[in-house]
Amino acid sequence: MADVRKGEVKPVYLLMGTENFYLDRLESQLVQHLVPEHLRDWALISLFGAETDVETVVTTARGFPMGADRMVVVVKEAQNLDEFARLETYLKQPQPTTVLILTYRGGTVDKRLKAYTLIKKLGVIYETPRIYENNLPTFVVGYCREKNLTIDREAASLMAAHIGTDLSRIATEVDKLAVALPASQTHINIDLVAEHIGVSKNYNIFELTDALAEKNAKKAFEIAKYFDNNPKSNPIQKNLPVLFRYFSNLFIAKYAPTQTAHGIAEYVGVTDWQAKSKILPVLSNFSGKKLMQILTAIRRTDARSKGIDNPYTPDGELFRELLFFILN
Repeated sequence: MADVRKGEVKPVYLLMGTENFYLDRLESQLVQHLVPEHLRDWALISLFGAETDVETVVTTARGFPMGADRMVVVVKEAQNLDEFARLETYLKQPQPTTVLILTYRGGTVDKRLKAYTLIKKLGVIYETPRIYENNLPTFVVGYCREKNLTIDREAASLMAAHIGTDLSRIATEVDKLAVALPASQTHINIDLVAEHIGVSKNYNIFELTDALAEKNAKKAFEIAKYFDNNPKSNPIQKNLPVLFRYFSNLFIAKYAPTQTAHGIAEYVGVTDWQAKSKILPVLSNFSGKKLMQILTAIRRTDARSKGIDNPYTPDGELFRELLFFILN
């Protein structure tokens, strides 16, 4: 986009990958910059992969703009195009006054195709990175910053855990929170998240990990009871990966060469804030051997929750058994 804003426009853009949020966003930004709003009725043509074919795409792209310097042709959901490889015929001699944008969702183009090689040579290929769960809070913080908002780290983590890896939904929820903020206020705290996103401030997976790390059995089992009474919003399969990641980080931190917040953060791959507030204060509560046993127990509980070696024990009881093992 920096190149496009400088006027360095390529004849073709291939946007592909599994994270649709970035694909949709980049497609929208390209269109907004390349086609002024008052010209979009005749200088912008949108096609859908499932409703068109390569021949139509090629014929459209070879057309001439009317009343504008360039024509932009967007092929949405290009993964549904039959015979994508046949775009090679157009790419060998693209129309100088056309910008072709191909949005290929849910995967990537076969990089062995001649069409892919030609796009790489004369245009731009953007492959969206897959975002992992441990990066979600950072995404929330970054998206808030783009909206000129700030957010508590714990509030960002709570949103990430509750919503999951659907970035579009996360962005939508942040937009809702921005509207819900009182006038002149730009900071999102955990109370606002709990009120507007439908997640308990006191009974959530992060409060549970804190309780387990501090060996607070009373609080841990209160949260487990809340989870058991609200299984749809707190399924065991959603909570176990968070516990596994947390205790994995504790286990790795045990063997960090430098036992400081910054040293642990670098060694584990977390932020200094996470190391300082969530790992370092509780590290002495568990031996390395116990942490390895906990990780094994979490994996075993995950398998049992999916019916392996467990014909009848309900999820709530499995979860309580796991917590008892962690705390003792």
